Amino acid sequence: MSQLWFWILAGCAAAYAIKMLGFLVPEKILENEKVTRAAGALTIGLLASLTMVNTVANGTSVSFDARIGALVAAAIALLLRAPFLVVVIAGAGAAALLRWIGWG
Repeated sequence: MSQLWFWILAGCAAAYAIKMLGFLVPEKILENEKVTRAAGALTIGLLASLTMVNTVANGTSVSFDARIGALVAAAIALLLRAPFLVVVIAGAGAAALLRWIGWG
């Protein structure tokens, strides 16, 4: 087995073990308001950072292309309280239009 597969399997085992440890946390701790708010804030922060990295990262450099326009279009659709499918279609349509006109 190559070293790469060892690390992939080790990462999978670690992720599974951490997930299983979550079941051992007492319910009293999970119902605490501070823990609930912290978990919500961490989730939102992680999602926002992953979104930005996937939007502007291009290998080891930062690039501004049609993905920025797609993110802006999706954000506007979210602000208008559009259904999720409409948000996705707006983002995809904006990216397609921007790439068609030659940006990105």
